[in-house]
Amino acid sequence: MKEFIEFIAKHLVDAPDSVNLDENTPDEKTVELTLKVGADDVGKVIGRQGKTAQAMRTLLSAIAAKDGKRAVLKILD
Repeated sequence: MKEFIEFIAKHLVDAPDSVNLDENTPDEKTVELTLKVGADDVGKVIGRQGKTAQAMRTLLSAIAAKDGKRAVLKILD
């Protein structure tokens, strides 16, 4: 899951070296991913009206559901 979201984020931004993704598991059924990108690239990851971010969350939820887990994607600005 982490590698997939990191792959998408690095291909969306202008500075792929500034992409940082942290994974946290508060309990055994939940995975929290926190995405940090450069200040200039936050808009590219979020997209117009949040559509890109929502698409990333949808894909992440589908991948997590296969493992019987719940996934949360947080984008920090």
